[in-house]
Amino acid sequence: MPLPDDEYFMQQALKEAQAAYEADEVPVGAVVVLNNTIIARGHNQVELLNDSTAHAEILALTSAYSSLGSKYLPDACLYVTVEPCIMCCGAIYWGKIGRIVYGASDEKNGYRHLTKENWPFHPKTELVSGVLEHECAFLMKSFFRSKR
Repeated sequence: MPLPDDEYFMQQALKEAQAAYEADEVPVGAVVVLNNTIIARGHNQVELLNDSTAHAEILALTSAYSSLGSKYLPDACLYVTVEPCIMCCGAIYWGKIGRIVYGASDEKNGYRHLTKENWPFHPKTELVSGVLEHECAFLMKSFFRSKR
């Protein structure tokens, strides 16, 4: 069961995803939260930066590390509108993020093999999925529908 403030922070991530949508980027948004405060935000900027690694999670994590002067975030929570891809899972793993909350599943590009043998995150990381799932999925579906 999501914590009551998970929806609030996911709404903030959705605002980032909307900014990506308006910039004609795949609409994924992320926020990093520490002590109930947003310390970093990011949305996909792959097209703008001409960089296939400029995913919302990577940009938000980089901003969080910079603002804290730290390379690890064991007490932070990453909220992301869509299930992280394998590349982002690696970045999240190395950052030792304490908690990840995502909205919509991504059967094509997400990382869904969540067993003990191939858990993509730090062993102490907690994972919550499905927070504002319909809103997050709707934005993605709307974006790709407009491209067809």
